[in-house]
Amino acid sequence: MSEISTIYKISIIAFTLFCSASGSGCPVLECWFVQEKPGHGGGFSVPMSQEKSLMFIRTEAYSEETMSELHPSADISPSRIYYVTDPAGTFCSAALNPPKGSVNKPKCEINPFMPHASMVRWTSALTDSAQSPVYLQADWFSVAAQGLDEQLTLSNIMRAPSASKEPKVILSVSSKTPVVRSRLGEPVLLDCGFWVDPSSPVHGSGFSVEWRYQFRGEGRLVLAYDGKNDRFAETSETGADIDITGLYETGNASLILEESRVRHSGTYICTVYLPHLLAQVAVDLEIVEPPSLSIYPSPLPLLVPGQVLLIQCEASGFAPHTLDLGWEFTGADGKSCSLGQGGVTGHRQASDGTFSQSSRLELDSSKLGLGRGGDITCVAKHDGGTRRATAALNVI
Repeated sequence: MSEISTIYKISIIAFTLFCSASGSGCPVLECWFVQEKPGHGGGFSVPMSQEKSLMFIRTEAYSEETMSELHPSADISPSRIYYVTDPAGTFCSAALNPPKGSVNKPKCEINPFMPHASMVRWTSALTDSAQSPVYLQADWFSVAAQGLDEQLTLSNIMRAPSASKEPKVILSVSSKTPVVRSRLGEPVLLDCGFWVDPSSPVHGSGFSVEWRYQFRGEGRLVLAYDGKNDRFAETSETGADIDITGLYETGNASLILEESRVRHSGTYICTVYLPHLLAQVAVDLEIVEPPSLSIYPSPLPLLVPGQVLLIQCEASGFAPHTLDLGWEFTGADGKSCSLGQGGVTGHRQASDGTFSQSSRLELDSSKLGLGRGGDITCVAKHDGGTRRATAALNVI
């Protein structure tokens, strides 16, 4: 998904009036309304326009009285002010409702949405009829929102009667874990949930769920489930599953990876399909495994004055590949000093995707001031934490 533009200056007066009018605790979201500029044909670089937009949100339908009590900012065009009914309160998360005076704001983008039949085979049963339902004859919008501190990512499809500014949330897909970090070999849960408006004709008409993986141009289908026919699509992925019971009972479409591997690092896209509608969110997974350290030779031999001893620190089994290796010496008096990085080799990648790297250090007692010896420590600084390996050094 493309990065959503940052925004905003929400009117404090409008926010206060809204909260007192609705009593729902739902936020007032200022978004960018993004669409193709009129008069331009298709192509790879279609010019886009963006306008400030405001969404007043409540869980119950608006009345003329409640709408009259809202006073949006004057710098937003009336044509871009929306009075959203969100029965399930999908927008009403603390992650989208920062404290008064907060500098950090959630991100939000609104786009026109065109209902259409999906072309992937596990959704074909959703639109067996070639006819377009009358229900689709309306104004449709998609809203993508990102909460504060990576607490929420949300994609909602809204329907409004033609020329109306009162859309209602029909489909909501969200994740409470937009960014996940995991150690190697651990089970991983990538959160994704969805909700469908029970009063909508698309409710009960079937659904499909799809998980796709993307990383540096590579993509693959991880899992696809046809809810209308109750069957999984065939994929080459192993060790990936969803909770079918939770899927039907609560809309829990979370992906479960039984055992994390380095190859699992990347972006996972959770897409929920309804007849002619879809919404999706992205979850980033990073497998972070700190290195194991070994010092060679082991144990270190006695160092004779004037002799040069070559030692090596081997860091292995780590991911990602970024690593900072260094050496320290602690004398018998307890004082420590840095011995530098030594000669660091390039990375080597194992069959499981983890990396290894070495540092070689020459110990010359006549130059380094090693005294009667002490402890030699290899220090590895990694995203997964700092690791140390120590060996005793005796100088004759």
